[in-house]
Amino acid sequence: MTRHNSLTLKVILCCTLSLCYLFSFGQQPDSKFSGVQVGVITYSYRTMPGQLEQVLDHIVKSGISATELMGDPVEAYLGKPADPKQVAAWRASVPIEGFKKVKKMFNDAGVSIYAFKPNALGPDNTDEEVEYALKAAKALGAKSVTVELPKDPKQSERLGKLAAKHKIYVSYHNHLQGNDQAWVTALAQSPYNAINLDCGHYIAAGGNNTRESLLAFIKANHKRITSMHLKDRKNKENGGTNLPWGQGDTPIDEILNLLKSMRYPIPVSAELEYPIPPASDAVKEVQKCVEYAEQVLLKK
Repeated sequence: MTRHNSLTLKVILCCTLSLCYLFSFGQQPDSKFSGVQVGVITYSYRTMPGQLEQVLDHIVKSGISATELMGDPVEAYLGKPADPKQVAAWRASVPIEGFKKVKKMFNDAGVSIYAFKPNALGPDNTDEEVEYALKAAKALGAKSVTVELPKDPKQSERLGKLAAKHKIYVSYHNHLQGNDQAWVTALAQSPYNAINLDCGHYIAAGGNNTRESLLAFIKANHKRITSMHLKDRKNKENGGTNLPWGQGDTPIDEILNLLKSMRYPIPVSAELEYPIPPASDAVKEVQKCVEYAEQVLLKK
């Protein structure tokens, strides 16, 4: 049996066992409220066991039906070598069929994957690795791959060209450098360059970044925003602290209601970054975020 055939058999077996495990929880999750898809970036579960089946279990237990999936658990599940020197060659040869099996495992548990964030899109990654990431995202059912907004415009130009070749979006995530002009160059370089807007970081940057400007930015750029990260942060003037939803300066209620009223098809990812209370865990805290969003979106 070849290595690739052995890998495919392993994936099928693991998926079957995983589904039996997950279906023991019963009803599938549903976190789409009033037309707004509330999801989670799996980075939120970084304090919990991180094998792929466990990550899916965390999502389901959080009551969430869609996700931005980090790359490490998927790649580990599919056999990525431990030696960093071998990773590029592995990515160039790993069967895409494995990612289709992962998609099925998630879909059968009631979870869709709208974005994929592998650590394969940096300036030091080969074109083959970038194309691997794009093909893997497609096989997972994602609309986009996400990556940090690069400082060098040559990198976003490179990624945009490869994204156009595969017809899948590369969506750039912001930290405190995010402002109304941060994505202008990347968006102009390719129709497949897009925005992964972190609303909490935008507010924490302060200065001209305000609640009002954030909402205006979403309205002006909604066609180029493939997904958003939601976290509640104080603005710069108030210290920039990460807090439970409803306690910071991020206009979470207004953002959710804007998506609802304008029917923008933009999924929002709960991103857990505030300190987890001693008696709680990441699943419970993400559940609170989902419940908060549900209350806002279902309010008459």
